[in-house]
Amino acid sequence: MAENLETIISVIAETEKAFFYRLSNAATRDDLEEIRIEYLSRKGKVQSLFSLIGKVDGADRPKIGAELNRVKKAVQDAIDEKQKSFQRTGKAIEFFDPTLPGRTVSVGSLHPLMQVMDEVKQIFVGMGFRIEEGDEIETDYHNFEALNIPKHHPSRDMQDTFYLSDEYVLRTHTSPVQIHTMEDQKPPIRMIAPGRCFRKDTPDATHSPTFHQVEGLCVDRGVSFADLKGVVLAFAQKLFGKDVKVRFRPSFFPFTEPSAEYDFSCIFCKGQGCRVCKDTGWLEISGAGMVDPAVFGFVDYNADVYSGYAFGMGIERIAMLKYQVNDIRIFYENDLRFLKQF
Repeated sequence: MAENLETIISVIAETEKAFFYRLSNAATRDDLEEIRIEYLSRKGKVQSLFSLIGKVDGADRPKIGAELNRVKKAVQDAIDEKQKSFQRTGKAIEFFDPTLPGRTVSVGSLHPLMQVMDEVKQIFVGMGFRIEEGDEIETDYHNFEALNIPKHHPSRDMQDTFYLSDEYVLRTHTSPVQIHTMEDQKPPIRMIAPGRCFRKDTPDATHSPTFHQVEGLCVDRGVSFADLKGVVLAFAQKLFGKDVKVRFRPSFFPFTEPSAEYDFSCIFCKGQGCRVCKDTGWLEISGAGMVDPAVFGFVDYNADVYSGYAFGMGIERIAMLKYQVNDIRIFYENDLRFLKQF
């Protein structure tokens, strides 16, 4: 029976060798499961080897039994380790159909306020304005005094402010950028200053302590109020359509004289009167005016030679009109159900 014993041991060795060859080529969990069934199921190749024990002498059966148990354990351990390697590397592919379309990658988009900001900047750049930017932390001098708003003047009450110290403040408008630009450059100047601003406003449907502005400035010889009206009208019609009209109403700002509030004809009712415009046919936008000669004094411009106009607008206000949003707070809630619409 010695010859029979060697034959059986050879069969067991060949089965073990074939198993490990198959296992080395297993690329997926499905492959691994197929091998497990083939070798370890009740009718599998390893289990069938146990029937060979009865074909050897009784003295050799413990040896064959021990070898079979070793092989069975080696096969089980190898399958378990392969399963763990799939989990560690993440390389196992459950199923792949190359004919299926690819998975859509979820990508973000610009915030609606930034989309409007970019559109506004594009319009003014197209009219020959340069973009100038400044710091959000400003000196009291540039934020107020150089704009003809002295300390303790009542006009500061309109811009109740976040002070960092007696000297520094979170800017309440982007007008300080105009002062910095005029300090650094000589006329002619044609620029806009977009950016974020801060005021101690109580949040409600139309107010936010954080907001965005675009302010414009043009300084040169012979600049008139007619030039200001032409620029604002061109902007309004480029943004909302050729049928939009603009009107100016007298107002007061410390840094412009004369000063005005400007309105656009209602884009919803075409000036006929509706709930949005409160039946007036007009939508209030912001303020503008001719640069006060006193401001030129702070930047060493000769007011007898140069004149200029300035204007501003709130990006949130423009966005609310453009997208028909009735509460400014929605822009800052980061609700994806709202943001994904843009």
